[in-house]
Amino acid sequence: MIPKVFKEVIDLGDGREISIETGKLAKQAHGSVVVQSGKCMLLCTVVSNYKQSDVDFLPLTVDYREKFAAAGRYPGGFFKREARPSDGEVLTMRLVDRCLRPLFPKDYHAETQVMIQLMSHDDDVMPDAMAGLAASAAIQLSDIPFETPISEVRVGRVNGEFIINPTQAQLLESDIDMMIGASADSVMMVEGEMKEISEEEMTEAIMAAHEAIKIQCAAQVKLAEAFGKKETREYEPEREDEDLAKKIHDMAYDKVYAVAKAGSSKHERGAAFAEIKEEIKATFTEEELEDVGGLVSKYYSKAEKAAVRDLTLNEGLRLDGRKTTEIRPIWCEVDYLPSTHGSSIFTRGETQALATVTLGTSRDANLIDMPSLVDEERFYLHYNFPPFSTGEARPIRGTSRREVGHGNLAQRALKGMIPDDCPYTVRVVSEVLESNGSSSMATVCSGTMALMDAGVQLKKPVSGIAMGLISDTETGKYAVLSDILGDEDHLGDMDFKVTGTADGITACQMDIKVKGLSYEILVKALKQARDGRLHILDKLVETIAQPNADVKAHAPKMITRRIPNEFIGALIGPGGKVIQELQKETKTTIVINEDPETEEGIVEILGTDQDGIDAVLAHIEAMLFKPEVGSIYEVKVIKMLDFGAVVEYTEAPGNEVLLHVSELAWERTENVSDVVNMGDVFDVKYFGVDPRTKKEKVSRKAILPKPEGFKERPPRDNNNNRGGGRDNRGRDNRGRDNRRDDRKPRDNNRD
Repeated sequence: MIPKVFKEVIDLGDGREISIETGKLAKQAHGSVVVQSGKCMLLCTVVSNYKQSDVDFLPLTVDYREKFAAAGRYPGGFFKREARPSDGEVLTMRLVDRCLRPLFPKDYHAETQVMIQLMSHDDDVMPDAMAGLAASAAIQLSDIPFETPISEVRVGRVNGEFIINPTQAQLLESDIDMMIGASADSVMMVEGEMKEISEEEMTEAIMAAHEAIKIQCAAQVKLAEAFGKKETREYEPEREDEDLAKKIHDMAYDKVYAVAKAGSSKHERGAAFAEIKEEIKATFTEEELEDVGGLVSKYYSKAEKAAVRDLTLNEGLRLDGRKTTEIRPIWCEVDYLPSTHGSSIFTRGETQALATVTLGTSRDANLIDMPSLVDEERFYLHYNFPPFSTGEARPIRGTSRREVGHGNLAQRALKGMIPDDCPYTVRVVSEVLESNGSSSMATVCSGTMALMDAGVQLKKPVSGIAMGLISDTETGKYAVLSDILGDEDHLGDMDFKVTGTADGITACQMDIKVKGLSYEILVKALKQARDGRLHILDKLVETIAQPNADVKAHAPKMITRRIPNEFIGALIGPGGKVIQELQKETKTTIVINEDPETEEGIVEILGTDQDGIDAVLAHIEAMLFKPEVGSIYEVKVIKMLDFGAVVEYTEAPGNEVLLHVSELAWERTENVSDVVNMGDVFDVKYFGVDPRTKKEKVSRKAILPKPEGFKERPPRDNNNNRGGGRDNRGRDNRGRDNRRDDRKPRDNNRD
């Protein structure tokens, strides 16, 4: 039976389209769509259990995978099948999850799984920009409760013009690379990198993306109507008790407000809040707590949130006693770790990050092997968030999605400031040692100082700040919070992180929880973030004003040298013998890469000993040495022969040439040792390749004055047959015919 297919097409302009199709694939899923643009095809399915899970949160899993068959490739490695997700896939999962999660009902706790798979790849289409659209469209076709359609788009800017979902080629020319997630009414998520743009330019990019998202949301609604929108399923809602909620609020609000206003530390404040909660629970019997204990905790959390928000909106005060624009105390230090190539500590309030820098060759580049992207990173940053940083004890089971996401944000913030001519592969590692508010922004700050300490010539220092927003839609009051705490992160209506130099924004990440946030408030928040960012930047520059002029003494020095491709084989040697021996002798690391554009080899020489690096350079210079005809060079005798001396160019050791005995002196030379000896150094003139011998010719006598009365010997006449020679008719030089006609023929068969 031929399935009935439903399809909607979205026009992106410039002849590009996105189609959303359902009815053909994965029909047992609760919702499934195929989203296609060009040859790029994503299959998205969603399934949600009909039974509520026994948890107090939404167990949502968003999974994004790229199949290597989609690009006609095999997975790398020993096992030829897809394994754990790459960092790129994890980042796409996070982007989609952040938009979807807030739109499920707060009391919906059924196990829900969204799976997005790249089934066909197109080099001109970036699939991650369509993942959010695919996820939302699949949910719209299901009976899963969900507030409103959303979509995500990438926005770039080339020559001042915004482009929705640009190609990889266009993105290389763009000064903006931002992913925006939104519903038709509200922007919900922003993440990206920029080349030092202004706050107004960033807002314009968000607005351009939102207009495109509105069209994509409308297409989902139209597709669902054509398909036959299912009625939203019924589920067992959470238990509620309005009287109990009011009772808990009345018991907790004033006490929480007083503790919040005291401006205590994280641990003191946490202990005080816990004590208030225990006092409230103590008013209930054990039997009552067994029945309503969960509700007591839930309603206490609501009362605590309301009190903290009201304190900020009414009095402009925050949990730790700061004003809304105030930044926590900062102290910094560089060169803390003696053996690393660069290190720094950045501490802001109760958040601390220790960053290290390691310098390497192109062999140390981070290889990206995905069906949609094959590339390498010469600058990358890894972020580690151990449990002790928040005073917790829990097992560590690999790198979390959060660590991947925060590290990527810090990497995007800094990578634009790495100079194009930096010869090193640079790895930054951030170890978060304390956390109470934006360890990712602390990573940006510590990473900046560590890079400068390592001698990486950053174009400009970069700082970052985490901001928050608390608003009241009924009264119209709102407060933008600079340098938010961890508690303020989840209590607020928006949290956003902005990084940049003194001249503009380099990266951002926003999660907007309030509907219909005005662009006026957004611009105000971004400008307040700029003031805080510049304040932090001043602290960094006070600690280290500019990058160190050179790398540390124990850090490897990197020298690059270009050589013609035809010399690469000579430098490597048979079976790598030459380069291996050279590395061993000089204690260096030598890496050779070919540049297809210039048809040259790029030789990277890495070593801690300058003498070793110089020795490698000398070897390369000697290998490339080409004497010019008519030029004079200094040589050294390295071997004595009966018919001349083998000499070596002193400026190119290893380059040898024969100095023939006839070219030693103007006088006749019987013995080579009469004129030169082993180790003698003198000048010779280079004549190029002798057409008679086909060998290179040098002469010592050519630069010596001729002796007085010296006469050149006449050149030998090879046609004058002296000494009884015969002409071509068999006669000798006296005219006699010496040919013998009576000779017996040779017997070739004799033994």
